[in-house]
Amino acid sequence: MTTGSTDPDAVPEAVPDAVARSRMGQLAGESFSLAEAIGGVRGLVESVAPGLVFIVVYLVAGQELLPPLIASLAVALALVIARLVGGTPVTQALGGVVGVLIGVVWAWRSGQAQDYFVFGLWTNAAYAAALLVSVLVRWPVVGVVTALLRQEGFAWRTDPAQRPRLRRYTAATWLWIALFAARLAVQVPLYLDAATAWLGTARLVMGVPLWALTLWLTWVLVRERRAPEAQPGQPAH
Repeated sequence: MTTGSTDPDAVPEAVPDAVARSRMGQLAGESFSLAEAIGGVRGLVESVAPGLVFIVVYLVAGQELLPPLIASLAVALALVIARLVGGTPVTQALGGVVGVLIGVVWAWRSGQAQDYFVFGLWTNAAYAAALLVSVLVRWPVVGVVTALLRQEGFAWRTDPAQRPRLRRYTAATWLWIALFAARLAVQVPLYLDAATAWLGTARLVMGVPLWALTLWLTWVLVRERRAPEAQPGQPAH
């Protein structure tokens, strides 16, 4: 859980920190917004466009390496310029440029088109490992993030009365581990087979949609369920 990024599974893999914090803020809310989870239409475009353009140009150019690298980087830069012209925050778009640039440099140096996506595989592995450690040491990341957002402290870790909350936070953290593990299970074999087009497609499919679904399921698990108010004339429980 980021970073996406989003974490989205387009380039970049992780969502820039400021954007991730904004989306994670929904965990402390009483309602969930799908639009906010994906960053709205603009956020969706900025997450998907560079990787999608890379795949399309790669196929159209007969699987040559340079055209898709140039095209994806140009799209990422254009998205930043569009934000600058519109006077809107550029954090997510700048994060996209950094992620695309890493992919471009990696693929250009190796001469292998599939290496455009390899940074995302490493970040997925790193997130999965960090989240797994957090569960094993009984500091589930989802619980830590939620506690900080709600400013509720960490008594849920040791207070027997709050054990159900610890279990919910742990289950939600396992959801994110499953997300990153699923991405690796599907995408690493495609990377090893140098199936670049399929790898890029898998990253798009398992990016924003899976991120938003996992965030919603996390919200369902960690949201505070208020007891129903007593009706007039009825005793409160």
